[in-house]
Amino acid sequence: MSSKKKVLITFLGNINYDTRCKNLYDTLSANNFDVEFIGFDWLTDGFIESHGDISIFKLKKGFFSIPFYLKFIWHIKVKLITTKSSIIFSEDIYTLPFAVIFGKLIRAKIFYDSRELFGYLAGLKDKKLKQLFWKWTEKVFIKKTDHVMVTGPMDGEFLKKEYGINNIILLRNLPRYYKTEFKLDLHSHLRIQKSKKIILYQGVLLKGRGIEKVFSVLNELPDHVFVIAGGGEYEEYYQKLAAEMKLTDRVFFFGKLTQEELPKITASADVGVALIENLSTSYYYALPNKLFEYIMADVPVIVSNLPQMKEIIDKYDVGYVVEFENKDELISSIKKLTEDESLYESKKENCRIASQELNWEKEVTNLLQSFKD
Repeated sequence: MSSKKKVLITFLGNINYDTRCKNLYDTLSANNFDVEFIGFDWLTDGFIESHGDISIFKLKKGFFSIPFYLKFIWHIKVKLITTKSSIIFSEDIYTLPFAVIFGKLIRAKIFYDSRELFGYLAGLKDKKLKQLFWKWTEKVFIKKTDHVMVTGPMDGEFLKKEYGINNIILLRNLPRYYKTEFKLDLHSHLRIQKSKKIILYQGVLLKGRGIEKVFSVLNELPDHVFVIAGGGEYEEYYQKLAAEMKLTDRVFFFGKLTQEELPKITASADVGVALIENLSTSYYYALPNKLFEYIMADVPVIVSNLPQMKEIIDKYDVGYVVEFENKDELISSIKKLTEDESLYESKKENCRIASQELNWEKEVTNLLQSFKD
């Protein structure tokens, strides 16, 4: 009989494409926990279900969403009813009600990962009923959890005021510490001229993430190309937009990458962008993992002027902050980084120094301590 504490991580997503879930799973396993994961995938072409300690079920999202949610609900209910876990992680709002309801029945500790301010998502801005539903869901169930994990200090303060809770654990979206020895040569791989500087966006393809903004300035940056590493429901939209704007020879879509593949791509870029538009409260407080992944790869970064991202740039001097609507600022910042070699090397060195502090191994001690309290 194993003496290890059993942990179940629940997530409406695929652990292989989610750094936060993967780091959590690996860290708990390395700290003598018996860890299981249940997740779902409906976006990866040719995806085959996996079962075992890591179970990922295939979903299909068609015109009607009912079969999608029914299958999700069925599998997560079965897992939670049969689990022997004493600790359950809900990695998003969608799994939260199930984790609380069934977790309380077996007296498990519930950790809710508020990786977004789910009641204030930009995607729900024009869907008032859905927004009200998720706000109500979070309000009801967040107070029944034992701990709430947040990705930024301002998120924690917001949730404290919004719901009157104090059980907050800060766990930012930091990557594991690494310095990759192998970089994929993007110039050769994508047949980009060696003289061209590479601007990189990595992450899920959504509206309000600055992709169109970079498209709009490329003609002012003839010595630069734009590489997009990531997938999502808006991938086809951005491919069509690039074609309409006659940018197909300047914009390269790399597609979805695993957590093992991504660092080799990131390290090959010249500049990383995290240009999040202030479309919602959740976006306003954005502190995305791509920002820290660029820093870990020693790639200077340009971010939009949002408070938590600005604080990182100002503190560590690893890039520039620009007003999202100001194209001239964006163009100027990109040119500074790619035309002034000594300034660029200074920013890269600052990335190296910052990465020694901004890494998962240091950050996760906040979470591990909560198991001892």
